[in-house]
Amino acid sequence: MPVRLGRRLIQLYAGLALYGASCALLVAAGLGLSPWDVLHQGLSQLTGLSIGAVSIAVGAAVLLLWLPLRQRPGLGTVSNVLVVGLAMDGTLALLPDVRSLAVRIPLLLAGIALNGAATGLYIATRFGPGPRDGLMTGLHRRTGRSIRLMRTAVEVVVVVTGFALGGTIGAGTVLYAVAIGPLAQLFLRVFAVPAAPGGSTVVATATPEGVILRP
Repeated sequence: MPVRLGRRLIQLYAGLALYGASCALLVAAGLGLSPWDVLHQGLSQLTGLSIGAVSIAVGAAVLLLWLPLRQRPGLGTVSNVLVVGLAMDGTLALLPDVRSLAVRIPLLLAGIALNGAATGLYIATRFGPGPRDGLMTGLHRRTGRSIRLMRTAVEVVVVVTGFALGGTIGAGTVLYAVAIGPLAQLFLRVFAVPAAPGGSTVVATATPEGVILRP
């Protein structure tokens, strides 16, 4: 049991760190961000805070919305709020300024692929979904509407708001939306960790399949 728990913890934090790094690659590519990062970038430009710091603040605010939805966070949920934003800022600090399209396109593709792998890596540990995914599963349970509808509604609002604030929308945004679901499902199977007998007190009730919400 300690070996399994140790593996899960390593996998959780490796996945979250890689997720933040993948988001940084998309920012550096400048060809379009994931829906929530469009909002984060817009708020970053509005406030002057780093995009990673904004990601942390937004994640914490979204987590507060779990309370009326009666969602139960796990270790992975809380860790997601902090680790992804820190990894994002750290990676951006190391990346050079990229201007050539011949470099930006591979950077975009690498970011999307890494994001899919990182999503499968950390969700497979069953330590709980990220705050944004948990918001959508909570809305699904409270309203009875489909997860896909809840995700679409929330992300349309997020993208429109982020774009109005100066966030980047482009071909990368569309490619991310199309590719991330299949990639995450693939890597979820690759990195699957057997569930512990009897469950765990730090694992949220949502299943990994239930928190990968892209079509």
